Amino acid sequence: MDKKDRKALVMFSGGQDSATCLAWALENFESVETIGFDYGQRHSVELEQRKIVLAEMRKLYPHWNDILGEDFVLDIPVLGQISDCALTKEAEITYGENGLPTSFVPARNLLFIDLAGALSYRRAIYDLVGGMCETDFSGYPDCRRHTIDSSARTLSLGLEQNYLIHTPLMHINKAQTWKMAFDLGGQQFVDLVIEHTHTCYLGDRTHRHDWGYGCGTCPACELRANGYSEWMG
Repeated sequence: MDKKDRKALVMFSGGQDSATCLAWALENFESVETIGFDYGQRHSVELEQRKIVLAEMRKLYPHWNDILGEDFVLDIPVLGQISDCALTKEAEITYGENGLPTSFVPARNLLFIDLAGALSYRRAIYDLVGGMCETDFSGYPDCRRHTIDSSARTLSLGLEQNYLIHTPLMHINKAQTWKMAFDLGGQQFVDLVIEHTHTCYLGDRTHRHDWGYGCGTCPACELRANGYSEWMG
């Protein structure tokens, strides 16, 4: 079945990567819905920004508005309760003894995928879309394509449906992500990403840079800034 004849559920956080993936889905699927997660994240401002991003995308792109369906936000405080990391408490982002950054939230993407799968099953949607990437990422093992493939297989077995998890950014770097945003929606969409999406791990929306808002020093800000600089040349 051609993707144009299918529906997709996008795991949409309100950040640059998931906004770009949402635009990709709107260009590739007949109907698109979105899901976000409130897990007690330190940068909870992203939950407010995601609503703004969705509204702006609807307003600026009428053909996307026709495709974009319902939005869901799930409250999963248990993830924050069992996590001891720099994204769920006030702590410095460093590297732990296991070599992973302290911003790693164990099993976060695995839980997101399972919950998205449960919701999409009820809505007869079997294509999930996520912004996971193993090129420009912070060392998170749940961002790797092997992990995503395993999760898709588990959903397919457990729910008796053929699930696909699409990761448009998996093998591109952040500069190429900026380019993808431009290719999908032109400068207007790049401006939307700059002005309204949120990436900063510290939840800083007081400092405005050429590439958007953020502290400018956390790993997420550095990736976004360096990618923008490389794309701009």
